[in-house]
Amino acid sequence: MRKVRLLATVVAISAAAGAFDFAYAMRNSNPSTPSQPSGSGGSGGSQSGKTKPKSNRSSSAEDFLAGYQAAYALIYDRGGYAGGIAALRALGYDDNADVATLIGYASRKLGRYDDAKLWYERALAADSSHAVTWSYYGMWHAEQGNLLKANDDLEKVRAICGNTECKEYRALKDAIDGTIPY
Repeated sequence: MRKVRLLATVVAISAAAGAFDFAYAMRNSNPSTPSQPSGSGGSGGSQSGKTKPKSNRSSSAEDFLAGYQAAYALIYDRGGYAGGIAALRALGYDDNADVATLIGYASRKLGRYDDAKLWYERALAADSSHAVTWSYYGMWHAEQGNLLKANDDLEKVRAICGNTECKEYRALKDAIDGTIPY
């Protein structure tokens, strides 16, 4: 019942958000579900799932997804960057590329540029082909005044997407060109 209420709250918050910004187009409210919490020492079960019953694994995945989506809505729809970071950290999946990227994004929006850089690099360590991370990291570089590096990141996004039409490429290109804010 608690999960149903939480998901209903997330849906209500998302429906109430009327502002569309460039980040909206890049959002992913359905992250890859991690196999175990960061730094859990193996208590989250093996990746093959043989050490945990299916119902526990499913419940854990559902809990992760509900927590991620709530933090995601808090960050993107309500601008609650600090609260969103705290909610994401509480999930215990800091090494998930989607989680680390969203923490990096929220940190960047708070002006915590050193933190944002660390989180983007953590996300890329987890998944070096994470187009959203490369796009946001490129925006971070552009904000730092390093347009050469931002353009390098743009090329990485193009290579990952296989074209220049994906939303991650377009958002970073627009940010570099100055047509949207970082």
